[in-house]
Amino acid sequence: MPLNLVQKQEIVEATNSQLENSTSVIVADFRGMTVSDMTRVRKQARDSGITLRVIRNNLVLRAAEGTPHECIKEVLTGPSIIAFSDADPGASARLLKEVQEEIGTIEIKGISLGGPLIAGSELAAVAALPTKEEAIARLLSVMKAPLSKMAQVLHAVPSKLVRTLVAVKDQKSSDE
Repeated sequence: MPLNLVQKQEIVEATNSQLENSTSVIVADFRGMTVSDMTRVRKQARDSGITLRVIRNNLVLRAAEGTPHECIKEVLTGPSIIAFSDADPGASARLLKEVQEEIGTIEIKGISLGGPLIAGSELAAVAALPTKEEAIARLLSVMKAPLSKMAQVLHAVPSKLVRTLVAVKDQKSSDE
């Protein structure tokens, strides 16, 4: 059933809002996927907080204008599924990488993290991005390391002094 003008405007507005609020957007070619595969992928996406949508390219072209992910316009050709990730920029990449490994029929056209378009071949690098919690943990470990080293050094000075005094005492007691 063809869409009327009002429906198209609603789709463009909703897509524009999603593009504005997403941290990452991935465009993929889903030809060759079975309906059962697509259903399973959509369920996994919902569970991960990722939105998967199949939208006409000309509507996405209009919606992408003026958004941080405007660069996706370069790869909007043929049938495309678009993955929007709101919180974790690597979540949609991890999901699509897993799907690519399992099914093998999905082809990544391009990835946008709010800057220039990243080639689909870089999916593994984007999927390797840490989650927010992992990034905070890494930052805290880096911040904690100098304090730990300083505590070790400050502890080593009196320990070495005590060991030296014990060695001197042992030497004097053996000389007697």
